[in-house]
Amino acid sequence: MAANEREIVDPHHHLWGPDFMGGLAGSYLLDDLHADTDTVPAVVGTLFMECGASYRPDGPEHLRPVGETEFVAGVAAASEQAPGATILGIVGHADLTLPLDRLDEVLDAHTAAAGGRFRGIRDALASAPPGVPLMIPGPAEPGRGADPDFRRGVAHLGERGLTYDTWQYHTQLGDVVDLARAVPGTTVVVDHFSTPIGVGEWAGRHDEIFEAWKPVLTELASCPNVVVKLGGLAMPDNGFWPIDGSVPRPDVDGFLAVQERWYLHAIDCFGPDRAMFESNFPVDKFCVDYPVVWEAFARLASRYDAAEQDALFAGTARRVYRV
Repeated sequence: MAANEREIVDPHHHLWGPDFMGGLAGSYLLDDLHADTDTVPAVVGTLFMECGASYRPDGPEHLRPVGETEFVAGVAAASEQAPGATILGIVGHADLTLPLDRLDEVLDAHTAAAGGRFRGIRDALASAPPGVPLMIPGPAEPGRGADPDFRRGVAHLGERGLTYDTWQYHTQLGDVVDLARAVPGTTVVVDHFSTPIGVGEWAGRHDEIFEAWKPVLTELASCPNVVVKLGGLAMPDNGFWPIDGSVPRPDVDGFLAVQERWYLHAIDCFGPDRAMFESNFPVDKFCVDYPVVWEAFARLASRYDAAEQDALFAGTARRVYRV
């Protein structure tokens, strides 16, 4: 079944203005998002994932990330009045090590700013390995997931009915297993297959990484509170398609030739009811085109029955993020 024949909710994209990252990333706003989603008309809705854009420039430090939610809520409201995909939900950022009274202040502020769209927090665990030349290095301190204060914050999200999204590298996947077991009342959403690194010392080692990653992902699937996002493997730091042009941008066949096994193992582990396809745009746009992503997903999903396909393309995202 082609990607444009089944409803899609894309549960992971970013937005930012022209000043983001000092202007190095350009801008990605509603017109840019719709230019991509319009190439796959079945995409009826999306979810915004925090990326550190449009923070408040002043005021209390712990409340500055609320500026991003204020910015995205305005874009989401505009999407409701425009043809094309609607931004249905917002996952914001908070420092989850904050004392609970201050964390609640941040969560309440996100809720107020989002206009009914606030769904959870990503306070990522990604800690850049030393010496690896990453284009988008993770900012977390090593061992953050084991910090008792951090775990208290993640647990508190569940108490408030919010999700916890995490992004980290393949070298840290075991840390997520430990964290998920410590917070059984919180839905933990694992982004991007735990980002297998394919640059620096990890370049050319995808087979080795895959074999080491498989059993840890299987172990993670034993945690019933974990769901996975299937996508985000076309970031430059994954090393599949370098942005220097030395390897052409993939078509659907080229995409599946190198990535299909990652998707199939994850779906085997978690099942379609605990997995959702994601685009991770515009970050993955460095290396792959939006319609290629969703047609590849359609081919992957064709081996599953209609209900399972519905879950992978929209149902799991709608249930987990309540949209």
